[in-house]
Amino acid sequence: MLVSETKGISLQATVPAGLDAKEAEVYLRLDPARLPKHIAIIMDGNGRWARRRHLPRVAGHRAGVTSVRYTVECASRIGIPSLTLYAFSEENWKRRPKAEVDFLMKLLARYLKQEVPTLHKNNVRLQYIGRLHELPPFVQEKMEWARQDLSRNTGMLLTLALNYSARSEIVDAFQAIVKAAANNGGIDHLNVDEDLVSQHLYTRHLPDPDLVIRTSGEMRLSNFLLWQLAYAEIYVTPTLWPEFRGVHLLEGIAEYQKRDRRYGGLNESPERSVLARASRALRG
Repeated sequence: MLVSETKGISLQATVPAGLDAKEAEVYLRLDPARLPKHIAIIMDGNGRWARRRHLPRVAGHRAGVTSVRYTVECASRIGIPSLTLYAFSEENWKRRPKAEVDFLMKLLARYLKQEVPTLHKNNVRLQYIGRLHELPPFVQEKMEWARQDLSRNTGMLLTLALNYSARSEIVDAFQAIVKAAANNGGIDHLNVDEDLVSQHLYTRHLPDPDLVIRTSGEMRLSNFLLWQLAYAEIYVTPTLWPEFRGVHLLEGIAEYQKRDRRYGGLNESPERSVLARASRALRG
């Protein structure tokens, strides 16, 4: 509990347990009532982090696991309902050396085994999105074990996007829609709208992200949640993923809270709002 004095009035701001001093400093600038319901993060920069240190790329991936731990813990402690991490894209299968892909699969299995106790401690649930059936069987088994072990928790839902591609997700959604229609009287009367598409996406059980964070300074979405991010606020930080910590997450949320979210409409300015109230008073 931190207490500050403003013009003789005692103001109390509660800092969630577990935040360090830098995190608490940024958290005190936030409005807890306007935290994002769902944050998505494009974790980028592992290779560059390693290259700057004259290390192999796999060293960057190893260091990135630590960033996942800090980020998940911070998000859970401040009460973010949903966090989605872009861990492994479908393109990674095609464009990365086989040795690196094999290492990433083993790293994922090791992460799940090692982090389950920490996720339990933070009351985190776990799920996955992507073409999961294409992952190695030993990874799928470890994924399902971790998901089930954490399923009784009641806190934040952590979603790992694995072998994920937004375009493939949309293709899979339309294939599922057509298949369901064909098994239910045919497609002649099929009415495809936004709600129907959303109901067949991998993320149908999640709200669309309010905020998407991209590390390493790159200005692109990299085929991540293209449908769901239609109205998300985008925050790009030059911080490379292995250096990303809870304080960087909180800085992204602070920037998010400065934005005026209009969803394509117009918000009344304070001046227009005052004039409108005065006009109504005169008419009354």
